[in-house]
Amino acid sequence: MSVKSQENNMRRLAALLEQELSPLYGDRECGPNGNKATFLHVGKVFLRALAKDLGLRDVRVMSNAGGIAVSGECYLYGLWEDSGIHIGLSQFCGSKDVLLYRTIRTLNDHKGGYNRYVTHRELETWSYQELLNTLSAVRKDTVGYGWAA
Repeated sequence: MSVKSQENNMRRLAALLEQELSPLYGDRECGPNGNKATFLHVGKVFLRALAKDLGLRDVRVMSNAGGIAVSGECYLYGLWEDSGIHIGLSQFCGSKDVLLYRTIRTLNDHKGGYNRYVTHRELETWSYQELLNTLSAVRKDTVGYGWAA
């Protein structure tokens, strides 16, 4: 996917995450509403392309719509040769943080290193290259290999 497409996806995700994605407003309660479904789809497309651009060799991308009271989540677990990264997109409760990332050791590492965040404003204004540089830094960052308790 092109850099321009990824930047468009970043802006689209920022716009979606600025809205309240949890209420259904009359839609069926057994499935996500329109904006929530769009967020989950665009999030997975964005994360798959991001994994490729980060040079990850083993990748798992998934989403969870959750219930009617939450925005849902999109996740990427990916490994380089010597380390890995976990990236999550969501509306974190009471926060302007929308993208979480941390180091991982395996695709099944749900604990990983320390949580770091990208805010809604950063996702909205950064270039795609700035996001790539920020996320790539955890690979080289020895502090990132401290593991949370």
